[in-house]
Amino acid sequence: MSLKEQLNQDMKTAMKGKQTDRLSTIRQLRSAIKNKEIELRQEIDDNTILAVISTLVKQRRESAELYRSNDRPELADKEEAELAVLQQYLPAQLSEDELRALVAEVISTTGATSLKDIGRVMPVVMAKTKGSAEGRLVNQVVRELLAG
Repeated sequence: MSLKEQLNQDMKTAMKGKQTDRLSTIRQLRSAIKNKEIELRQEIDDNTILAVISTLVKQRRESAELYRSNDRPELADKEEAELAVLQQYLPAQLSEDELRALVAEVISTTGATSLKDIGRVMPVVMAKTKGSAEGRLVNQVVRELLAG
């Protein structure tokens, strides 16, 4: 079952179960996917949908942090609830140890030796993780391993 089909099924289930918050988040996601299709002028595949979901997850995470730092816990809670729904559609997240092993492997295969080589390492790692690791964490691990 494709992600689009899964979203349609989950939307129907949320409607029947009167899960308004979940329904709202799924509708926002479907809207973002539709906007991406309009932008690209074609139907998008599951990999592109994962990229859209990853973008929305990053936005929700940043918004929640911002709301918490500005003493707006009710808005932060709303963003975190949406984040939880969105994360259900992403692949399982890599643990930090798994990510470190993957980055070390990529560093050895690309021959990177210093922080100057981050531009060669990051695209390869991001292509291999495809939604299973947050970009900020990947960048942090790459910088640590290249500096160390």
